[in-house]
Amino acid sequence: MMPLDDTDRAIVLALVRDAAQSTAALGKRLGLSQPATWRRIRRLEEAGMLKGRRLRLDAEKLGFGVTVFLGVKLATKGRVSLEDFERAVIAIPEVQTVEHVLGLYDYRLRVVARDLADFERVLRRRIMTLPGAGQVEANVLLSEERLPGPLRG
Repeated sequence: MMPLDDTDRAIVLALVRDAAQSTAALGKRLGLSQPATWRRIRRLEEAGMLKGRRLRLDAEKLGFGVTVFLGVKLATKGRVSLEDFERAVIAIPEVQTVEHVLGLYDYRLRVVARDLADFERVLRRRIMTLPGAGQVEANVLLSEERLPGPLRG
């Protein structure tokens, strides 16, 4: 693992807050030239510490007022492959993330819907009909605060 110095940490934290900022603006704030900032970002990307830059959408403003986390336990382990379940669940547009986890459930899904009635439709017609889908537990998101992760400024 590549060691991070204070400048690398500052770059990572700044990009977590706003990944769209220019290297010139970022460098100016950190007291670096644009080329030096670009080289450091490139090095962090090549080391695999930065995995792309994502646009964060406001689901509610786009008409998706409900976010639900689902714990899904497969009903017939061994009779249906994990790959079949994953391939099928990834094809559902309302499913934002699919995480294979260890614990009570086999998968954790983040699902968005327009409202609870829409979520019920997605659950009954799409998720519960997936190959191997068994027990499901739903947790409705009430509020969310995103943190930058283990590197805090």
